[in-house]
Amino acid sequence: MRYPEGVDPATLSALQSDGMSLGTAVYSLLLGAAMVAAGLIGRQRWIAFWGASLSAASAAYLIALAL
Repeated sequence: MRYPEGVDPATLSALQSDGMSLGTAVYSLLLGAAMVAAGLIGRQRWIAFWGASLSAASAAYLIALAL
């Protein structure tokens, strides 16, 4: 990503709150579960795989956040 000249990249992270990260993780967990279900119903293993990977990553983030 290209940052504008004269702007410190560390200050740009202040635009994202912890609630936004938590909401994104919960949404991704639900989306991953829906992808697994759709992949199994439609017999598309790659969708189920990516859904399981998304759910696992989201769950790992939520567990790390809880600890």
